[in-house]
Amino acid sequence: MNEKTSLARPNTVLARAGFTSGFGVLAATLGSAVGLGNIWKFPYLTGANGGASFLLVYVLATLLVGLPVMMAEISLGRVGKANPISTLQALAPKGQPWWLIGVAGMLGAFLILSFYSEVVAWVFAYVVKAMRGSILSSDPQVTGAAFNALISDPMQSLLWQWGVLLFIGGILLMGVTKGIEAVTKKLMPILFLLLLLLCAVSLSLDKAWEGLVFLFHPDFSKITASVVLTAMGLAFFKLSIGMGTMMTYGSYFRDDQNIPLTTLRVMAADLSISMLAGIAIFPAVFTFGFAPTAGPSLVFITIPAVFSQIPMGQSLMVVFFVLAAIAATGAMLSLMEVPVVILHERLGLTRPKATLLTIFLLVILGSTSALSNSTLADFKLFGMTPFDLFDFVSSNIILPGGGIFIALFVGWVWGFDKFGGALTNKGHLQNQKVAQAVFFLLRYVSPALILVVMLKGLNLF
Repeated sequence: MNEKTSLARPNTVLARAGFTSGFGVLAATLGSAVGLGNIWKFPYLTGANGGASFLLVYVLATLLVGLPVMMAEISLGRVGKANPISTLQALAPKGQPWWLIGVAGMLGAFLILSFYSEVVAWVFAYVVKAMRGSILSSDPQVTGAAFNALISDPMQSLLWQWGVLLFIGGILLMGVTKGIEAVTKKLMPILFLLLLLLCAVSLSLDKAWEGLVFLFHPDFSKITASVVLTAMGLAFFKLSIGMGTMMTYGSYFRDDQNIPLTTLRVMAADLSISMLAGIAIFPAVFTFGFAPTAGPSLVFITIPAVFSQIPMGQSLMVVFFVLAAIAATGAMLSLMEVPVVILHERLGLTRPKATLLTIFLLVILGSTSALSNSTLADFKLFGMTPFDLFDFVSSNIILPGGGIFIALFVGWVWGFDKFGGALTNKGHLQNQKVAQAVFFLLRYVSPALILVVMLKGLNLF
């Protein structure tokens, strides 16, 4: 048996489910890209990095780097029809270690999940706090104190995180079609509608205009190398690329799915939801005197202030945090699916056993992130808490590194004929010019941009 036959073996001996409809593909892929990165990370990074100028750099980074790498990952996954490690082994020339990209992606998924699951835990905890009405206030001291009380309590942090991991694991146990696809198809449209309502409320506030100016009127003097690095990292984080998630989801794509059109729709919807989150938050920031640079706590102290100003505010706030938890669920599903499918197909574990093993490992690793604001607050590695360290390593090393090597693999190893065939569905779609443009970016532009920003972020020049 030759190497490629052996490597493809998991793909033939294990029955693989897949997405059953075009909307299911779009919803699941969008569910991976749209999460707390839009509602939590995008607003606070935008606030901390100059507002509109950061937004502009983020959009450019998405077009020149994020979108091409996303198309590359999905194309590889759909052709390989397997987990990222097996896919890259099967598609690479014999003996070349491109499969290590899949290994790094699995490591990146674990590191991201270890801190991201704690942020999701805050959201789930805020559902309960919203029900109790204890956070419904426009006073920064009240909302800030409520958030600090949550993250500084080690038992609450651990229990909420473990609950989130079990919840996501339960959905994954239902499989790709009945779990991932069914959940995201129902929940993504609801999130969009509630964000529209929240924006309408926020735009009615006294200083809404100041918030809009901050978000949409760029000050080009604020564009620095650090801003570019942060925007690039956010593009990777929010589009779930460089860590194997899109390659995994690509393996569930239908053969007739239009990859360029799907990724463009995902990017447009992802950017729209980020904009809506910014419109919902920044008018409140300026109206109630919050600091745009408040950091990770920004959403948790501003959203209650918005809802405190409207009738039925408490009930709507409950709904908002429920839907924020839903958005986070879509992203966590795609992240956890990476190690689950690798353990399932590479080690021959049943899907339930692979899911439970993933949860067990995340309980151990994630606990260090959960305790980073309490018991382990003084425990520092390279000057960072475990929460910050996992965020830094994944966002600044693993994700950009994965993006570079995926671009290099498609641009210089896999080649245009195979990539173009994937984007045109073997000539059935008129995507030839799109394929040529994206291939050029993957070959020359994207890896160079990622490398420069990555080295700058690591202070190597």
